[in-house]
Amino acid sequence: MAAAIERRSTVASVREKSGKTGQLVFVEVEHITRADNVEVVRELQTIVYREATTYMAPLPAIGAPDLSNWEWSRTVTPDTTMLFRFSAITFNSHRIHYDLPYALNQEYYPGLVVHGPLMAALLLDLAARRFGPNALSRFSYKSLSPAFAGQPLHLVGRGAAQIELCAIGADGRMVVSATATLRGNDHKSAPPVS
Repeated sequence: MAAAIERRSTVASVREKSGKTGQLVFVEVEHITRADNVEVVRELQTIVYREATTYMAPLPAIGAPDLSNWEWSRTVTPDTTMLFRFSAITFNSHRIHYDLPYALNQEYYPGLVVHGPLMAALLLDLAARRFGPNALSRFSYKSLSPAFAGQPLHLVGRGAAQIELCAIGADGRMVVSATATLRGNDHKSAPPVS
């Protein structure tokens, strides 16, 4: 099936804030995708730019997070190949995802950073494994903290019509929170879990 696909991106807003790591700039970009002039996807993306840092935090300690409050789970350990491939298919050229010396010595991360959208895709996959493909009508996620290659990422979920999903880092930190709505339950979903 051939269709003319068009994606338009517009900067919706730019906000400055101070955070634990210094100055931050939040840029909201709205993406609208159309197939044969019919809107099929509307996405609001928030990109966070942080002030340069001069110190490196250690990798999070690996522990056994408490997953007892979640109904289903899956553990994935993102590796360098997964990060490189995701960078390639999403045209993300930021070196923190595939160039370890750069991530360590220039950006002062303790390892390669797992993409927020990759973790969101893994959460979508978790929901698809539970409810079947194309079962969701809405999905919203928020990246809360970085996760790093080579460390386990615990993907967890609960709920039926309104679904809560989270990616939990190796040390038990919630790194991504998300909500999803099953088709047929399209009333406005709650904001992501914090």
